[in-house]
Amino acid sequence: MSFYVYGNEDFRRQNLPAFEYNQKLDDPSRYLPSEGLTDAVNVALSLGQPLLLTGEPGTGKTALARHIAWFFNLGKPLVFNAQTSSTATDLFYKYDALGHFQFSQNSAQSLTPEQVEERFIRYQGLGAAIRSEKRQVVLIDEIDKAPRDLPNDVLAAIEELAFTVPEIGKSYETTAENRPIIVMTSNSEKNLPDAFLRRVIYYHIPFPDSDMLLEILSGKVEGYDQEQLKHIVGHFEDIRSNTRLKLKKKPATAELIFWAMLLYKLGFDPARLGNVKALEGDARRQLLTSYSVLAKTQDDLDALQGMVESRRGRGM
Repeated sequence: MSFYVYGNEDFRRQNLPAFEYNQKLDDPSRYLPSEGLTDAVNVALSLGQPLLLTGEPGTGKTALARHIAWFFNLGKPLVFNAQTSSTATDLFYKYDALGHFQFSQNSAQSLTPEQVEERFIRYQGLGAAIRSEKRQVVLIDEIDKAPRDLPNDVLAAIEELAFTVPEIGKSYETTAENRPIIVMTSNSEKNLPDAFLRRVIYYHIPFPDSDMLLEILSGKVEGYDQEQLKHIVGHFEDIRSNTRLKLKKKPATAELIFWAMLLYKLGFDPARLGNVKALEGDARRQLLTSYSVLAKTQDDLDALQGMVESRRGRGM
């Protein structure tokens, strides 16, 4: 699909071209865990303890759960997204009390516990894993967003491997052999309880170095050769390390991948990243356009585009 579709009179009132999705982006087999991360996973598996991951957004914390599930052929991981309002019960299931009440008010039909379960109970994360009676990966994402008591509730739930649904008078449990593999992520927005930290395996995912970034791009981005990708990685690292830009949010690995994909769609020659101030015409416009992938605030976008401006006041 041509990049310049919207605003191009040649495409006006025509059918919108089909979106070309890169299947490699979500392929868990292409995840590249470091040696340290691999060791941390093995420790967690050996001890049956949850793995707690920290690291910059976009460094692959949540993707690790998908990779572990793929590696052991366990299907897709079950995901629980922690919220500021999350409770211990939410780890297991959600009960649609309002829906059940409205049904009771509008119908003379009396539901059995099984019917209530089917209509108004939605099992989540740990609850779904325990009910499945098989080994599964459970991702508890951004646990630092949850109320302070929730992390300890997670550990208690893992130890018991059982829960009760009082709304239908049912209890579920699983065996030690089917113990869920728990991966938790944290963006370190607030401190987690000491009692919780003592009972998890901790690993901080560092930001990838140049060689790892190049390997990641090689596995995800099509069209560019290794030398071209090196130019992209080099410019990306210059942006992250440039203290004069004063970026509020440095671009992470995820942004790098999409940026490289966009540069290829634009037909941009990465070799020209060595001297961006010398860019003219289409090449200059393409690079300025592409920075909207790397920047997440207007100030950051202005700072990045300012690197390309060769003289004040020059427009695109």
